[in-house]
Amino acid sequence: MQEAVLYEQYNADTIRCGLCAHRCVIRNRHRGLCGVRENRDGKLVSLVYGTIIAEHVDPVEKKPLFHYLPGSTTFSIGTVGCNFHCTHCQNADISQFPQEHGGSIVGQKRTPQEIVDQARAHGCASIAYTYNEPTVFMEFAHDTAKQAAQHGIGNIFVSNGYMTREAAEYIAPYLDAINIDIKGFSQSFYKDVCKASLEPVLDTVRTMHEAGVWVEVTTLIIPGHNDSDQELERIADFIVSVDPHIPWHVTRFHPTYLMTDVPPTPITTLRKARQIGLSRGLAHVYEGNIPGTGDENTYCPDCGALCVERYGFGIRTNELVHGRCPQCHARLHGIFV
Repeated sequence: MQEAVLYEQYNADTIRCGLCAHRCVIRNRHRGLCGVRENRDGKLVSLVYGTIIAEHVDPVEKKPLFHYLPGSTTFSIGTVGCNFHCTHCQNADISQFPQEHGGSIVGQKRTPQEIVDQARAHGCASIAYTYNEPTVFMEFAHDTAKQAAQHGIGNIFVSNGYMTREAAEYIAPYLDAINIDIKGFSQSFYKDVCKASLEPVLDTVRTMHEAGVWVEVTTLIIPGHNDSDQELERIADFIVSVDPHIPWHVTRFHPTYLMTDVPPTPITTLRKARQIGLSRGLAHVYEGNIPGTGDENTYCPDCGALCVERYGFGIRTNELVHGRCPQCHARLHGIFV
């Protein structure tokens, strides 16, 4: 166990966690909504510090990040626990493990240095804090990211964005890139599907962008839930208001976890979402979970030239020269070799 960051005494026997936007008030010997942070006699502790449930070498495109060192690999790690309880969670066996197994915490013990050493041994350009919500293992992510940066290894968050501004400012100095889910654009969607709220997510997108972290956004489009033209337009308009060069990944839903009664997203819906994003002023909109369609490629927003050709998470050709278009030589926004 490791003492947590960002908490305060609330009253005689309770403390308030300041890590995520739930700002849980936690009684002695109880945990926050994430299931992995516990009040131990007035001290908030992380139960998952260095307890890693998943670690893999992934293409960075799988995060998905298309404008951060395309074609590179990232050493991906995660713990159990999450501050969301999404009915369509693709990693529910990890994220909801404590809640569904009597509070159990499982995983292999790792130190920050061991994670950095693994990333270096596999030739990874970065470490990705992913699989579950990395905010809930912030202390370990922070310590690992700090060491990784000293070795020239990048750091990536794959996040639901539901962190406080204090938490965002705590980790941002060591982050190079973040993919943030904007899961929908209505309070009712976030309340019913995620057991959370929308505005803190939007705040995190703004905060990370202001801090100089490279931001990409993902929306998993779920038929009948967040696929209306109006909702997609509002998401696109918000991203444009922050920066029109933020890539937007509109991704196909597949039935899973507690949402098996909803069909997969029609490809026509993804086409519509992509066109909405482009028409509202976004420079890059990518379709996800439908490899081989061509709309996962990167095109120059100035001249339309093909810059990066992809198939799924793999790159077929990368014509960028130091981040510039091979035809008109315009510089694309992102982090490129």
